Amino acid sequence: MAREAIFEASVRYFLEPIVPFLDDESVTEIMVNGPDQIYVERRGRLYPTKARFPSEDALRAAVHNIAQWVGREITEERPVLDARLPNGSRVHAIIPPSARRGTYLTIRKFSAEAFTLEDFLRLKSISEAAKEFLEICVLLRKNIVISGGTGTGKTCLLGAIARTIPNHERIILIEDTAELRLSQDHCLYLEAHRPGATGRGGLTVRQLFINSLRMRPDRIIVGEVRAGEALDMIQSMISGHSGSLSTVHANSPRDALIRLEILSLMSDIEIPVYVARAQVASAINLVVQIDRFPEDGSRKVTRISEVCGLDAQQQYVLRDLFSLRFQGKDSRGNILADLVPTGEMPQFATQVFEQGLGERVKHSGPLWRNPSEK
Repeated sequence: MAREAIFEASVRYFLEPIVPFLDDESVTEIMVNGPDQIYVERRGRLYPTKARFPSEDALRAAVHNIAQWVGREITEERPVLDARLPNGSRVHAIIPPSARRGTYLTIRKFSAEAFTLEDFLRLKSISEAAKEFLEICVLLRKNIVISGGTGTGKTCLLGAIARTIPNHERIILIEDTAELRLSQDHCLYLEAHRPGATGRGGLTVRQLFINSLRMRPDRIIVGEVRAGEALDMIQSMISGHSGSLSTVHANSPRDALIRLEILSLMSDIEIPVYVARAQVASAINLVVQIDRFPEDGSRKVTRISEVCGLDAQQQYVLRDLFSLRFQGKDSRGNILADLVPTGEMPQFATQVFEQGLGERVKHSGPLWRNPSEK
């Protein structure tokens, strides 16, 4: 019996109370708030369940079992575990005393179906014009950051945009916990590894990013920027590694830039604030904002903004190219909205024609300008 099969059988045994949710395709997240309180997420909404673990010890045993199989440990001295199940689902656990009501276990389920921008279009999370615009921007090698809160679908959207990268390119994908799988032939997947019990070993996202620059990448994708690796990513964008993609936790495009600036300052390389800000403004071309709406659980791209440098007061200048226009709700209470062009053109409006990509423009015409036409 293969090790992976043994791991899967072991996990299903220890997680028996929540196995039905693991098998239910409509469930996207499972939240265990101690042995006697379990919630699930379906279509963006949270629902309580009647499922229970027999005891705190049973729940703790399940967490230790997962940790053992992935070669990590969770103890009172190291009370947090980040791991993944055999099917790719992401696991996060915190144990007492840091977790006051008992062991907390959160499982974000891995979707075997790789979402594309066509799927976002079908779910009305993006418009046809915005979809085409992003596809062209990827071909133009624009640096794109996806911004949003927790559970908004940033990683899913990142994967969908990344799948539009031409198949012949060499793509290096760096994640703290592996989630993404691309369809291109030439993809290298790097995952951060935490130090062992002695505190030695391990590789951070930042260390992986630095190493990826020596691997002759055409594109570098960072699943999420969380710390000092922001500075290395920003500097690599400026120094020739264009076409990079990443995500960041923020509630607006402007907040996303401020967050990247702060994360850059967290690096062990000391730089003045104005230098970090100037580099962020120079490196990032587009910020794609995605939000989740509690009213109906939907996730929608609410804004696509171009970063246009700094103004005289050294503040970020952003230009909204697309914004979400609300039209009300349907009979079922679902939000009706459309992501429409604002009438603004990006600074690179002529590049689609200058690079011979004019035939791709079918729905996003108002955002582009043909320099040969007066």
